[in-house]
Amino acid sequence: MAETNWSPHDLITKSQEAKEFSYSPYSKFRVGAALVTAEGAVFTGCNIENACTALGICAERTAISKAVSEGHKDFKAIAVASDMADCYISPCGGCRQFMREFGLEWDVYLSKPDGSFIKMTVEELLPESFGPNDLKRKKAVPVENSN
Repeated sequence: MAETNWSPHDLITKSQEAKEFSYSPYSKFRVGAALVTAEGAVFTGCNIENACTALGICAERTAISKAVSEGHKDFKAIAVASDMADCYISPCGGCRQFMREFGLEWDVYLSKPDGSFIKMTVEELLPESFGPNDLKRKKAVPVENSN
C-alpha cells in the first residue's frame, strides 16, 4: 500500500492512530509515530514500556525498526504524536540519534492532538551530530584490531 503523496496531516493522523496501541502502563504517556519511506511506504509505531524501564522502546524507534526490518533505509518524514495538548511532542535524545543514523535531511513533524505541528529536519533536532561517516574519519592515533 505505497502512497507517494503523504501530507503532514496524513502522517500526523497515522501517528495519532498508532498512539492508540501504546503499551504505557507505568508512565501513562502514550506516543505514536508514522514514518514514510522514500518509496512512499508508511510504517507506524507506538511506545512499548517494560517493568524493567531500560528495556522499553519509543514509538519512533519502533516505526524505524519495522521499516528497516522490511528493507527500507531511506526516509522522507516521520510524524510524532502524544496526548500533550499544551506543547508539541519532541523525540528524546536516543530517538534523535537513531533517526540520524538514516540521514540528516528528512523531515520530523512534532505535533499536538489538535493536528497542529512544527516541521523540523533531523539535522535541526540534532546539530553537530555523530553519524556513520564519522567512523570513517582519520584517527589521530591508528587503532589496530585485537583479533
